[in-house]
Amino acid sequence: MVEKKTKNDEAVVITPISVVVADPAPLGLIGLAVAALVLASADLGLVSASTKSIMIPWVLFFGATAQLIAGSMEFKRNNIFGATVFTTYAMTMYSIALTLFIILFTGVKIDAYYAYGLIGVLVFSLIATVATLMLNKTFFAILVVVDLAVASLIPHYLVGFSPVFAGFFLLCTSAFSFYAAAAILLNTISGRVILPLGKALWSPAKKE
Repeated sequence: MVEKKTKNDEAVVITPISVVVADPAPLGLIGLAVAALVLASADLGLVSASTKSIMIPWVLFFGATAQLIAGSMEFKRNNIFGATVFTTYAMTMYSIALTLFIILFTGVKIDAYYAYGLIGVLVFSLIATVATLMLNKTFFAILVVVDLAVASLIPHYLVGFSPVFAGFFLLCTSAFSFYAAAAILLNTISGRVILPLGKALWSPAKKE
């Protein structure tokens, strides 16, 4: 509560309103899952290369916008992990969608710039992976396969390495993300654990 005086020196107590924000993690995870599934279909050769433009709205709305909304809400909830990871991956998805648009509609060939951008994403992703050790096994599994997918794409854009491995890891990313979204959604609604996320793998000792 904050006490404030008026012009007549009357004390007025102002009580801040606390707004409850629902857990946005399922939204962000579903966005990641759908986008990863669409990207995996291209890397695994399940769709025609001539129809790659159809990927753009799926990456743009699910992969980018859904995660950006989730990340913004996590800032409101004071969840530094969810806020940072969702918004960073959202920016990555926006970059992928825009890069794909430029390549398909301007005739510009993809360059090593894209690979160096992915290296930056990989560095962040590795940091986030360490953080998931202190959260739960499911989040750790998601970040590990994301790391492997990004790591597999870097040599693809630098030296022409096959994207099949990246496609496989993206498929795993999709599956794990769908599971995590389902677990959080069902566990929250039911008020009990239906789908376990697993305990933290690392609990560092806190300073007294």
